[in-house]
Amino acid sequence: MTSPLTNLEPRGLWAHFDGIRKTPRPSKHEEKIIEHMKKWGTDGGHEVHQDAAGTLCIHVAATPGHEQAPTIVLQNHMDMVCEKNSDIEHDFMTEGIKVAVDGDWVHAIGTTLGADNGVGLAAAMAVVDDPEAVHGPLELLCTVDEETGLTGAKQLDPSIVSGRVMLNLDTEEDGAVYIGCAGGADSNAHLPLVRRRGLLGSVPVRLAVRGLRGGHSGLNIIENRGNAIRFAVETILAAMQQDSDIDVVDFDAGTKHNAIPRECFVTLRILKDRIDQFKTVMADCEKGFKEEFGSAEPAIELSLDELDDTDDNQKVLETSVRDTFLRLIDSLPHGVLAMSRDVPGLVETSSNLAVVRTSDDSAHFVCSHRSSVMPALFAVRRRVGSIFRQTGATVVIRDSYPGWKPNPNSPIVQTTVKVFEKLFGETPDLKAIHAGLECGLLIEKVPDMDCVSIGPQIENAHSPEEKVQISSVQRFYTHLKGVLAELA
Repeated sequence: MTSPLTNLEPRGLWAHFDGIRKTPRPSKHEEKIIEHMKKWGTDGGHEVHQDAAGTLCIHVAATPGHEQAPTIVLQNHMDMVCEKNSDIEHDFMTEGIKVAVDGDWVHAIGTTLGADNGVGLAAAMAVVDDPEAVHGPLELLCTVDEETGLTGAKQLDPSIVSGRVMLNLDTEEDGAVYIGCAGGADSNAHLPLVRRRGLLGSVPVRLAVRGLRGGHSGLNIIENRGNAIRFAVETILAAMQQDSDIDVVDFDAGTKHNAIPRECFVTLRILKDRIDQFKTVMADCEKGFKEEFGSAEPAIELSLDELDDTDDNQKVLETSVRDTFLRLIDSLPHGVLAMSRDVPGLVETSSNLAVVRTSDDSAHFVCSHRSSVMPALFAVRRRVGSIFRQTGATVVIRDSYPGWKPNPNSPIVQTTVKVFEKLFGETPDLKAIHAGLECGLLIEKVPDMDCVSIGPQIENAHSPEEKVQISSVQRFYTHLKGVLAELA
């Protein structure tokens, strides 16, 4: 199918995005992308610098006649969230993303797409190779491990960056200019588990929660999407009101701290003659979830399947441990905790119950917290820690990262808005985002950096529903070129 981007070929934005998305993998294994970017930079005659964390800064000369313009930093990250539906066989380390075009949208088939942040990275590369682009000196700052903890931004060696005006290309809304973001922190906890043999007459079954939309724990949290972990635990607790002999074997849900859990799988042991009773409760719970969440979660599906009886699934949680485990999950906050008092419609503080997974002797939990007010961020992290510690869990606090305070009067913000108005005849919305951009950390590393963030329309990032709007990518790229020409 012909794309609106074909006028950028053969060395245009879409070609670069296509090359990037063919090597998706977990963010801790970014070597392929790093080597791709280094080779591209070197082959293009550009100076390439790399710091100890792996972040690249590719220095690009100005177009002729614009050598005296200020150096502009184009900033993106090189990793993606690798999520897939459980019924999809896909190895992110060795297989390219399978994509499809549906009208004005590009999406993957059963996996995340990598438009976050592949489109931004491709746009920066395309500007360098575009013979029609006009710009001063550029520095393509390509960070590592943004999705798993903003490692590249946290460990940036500022000496590799000389520019003091930065365009972050990692937001996901057409027609908006972002000038602020939330800070964040994770809480990791481990609860000791004690096991016993399952009850005589019980059989192993697997409770599965599927069909949820998941999504980005910052961008989509305001939509009140369902959490598969919560649905599973609510169902089990409801069933236990009629049958206290239900045992838990294992629990497996969530993969990423910044993704709302879409699926959850729990192995239980239930007395053979009470399975139908459990299914009745499960059906009632599914009906209730659909009534509560409505159009936000139209495809919720709960199922119960019998399993082969093996020695492993004979080992169930001791009854008091089971109760502690389930009630702990039931107590953990998830969703929007406070709305901004200063910016209408902006989530101020939230928490994502992201991962629950059991092994033989412990349960592992990950909760991801965000807030644009740092004292509020630390308060929710402390409260979640208190809930964990009351059950005897050990809590490990990950380093927090700062928010980015909005400054609508900054020179680069005003230029970005002016160019948008000139190009498209409308005024973009100035917004802050309830998600972690690297701008806050990079400003800490380079305190005199003036920055703004733009991007195309990307929906459902961090989930297999991720898609990018083709026409908005064209507008984003046109806007980016316009801003660079204005600054040159």
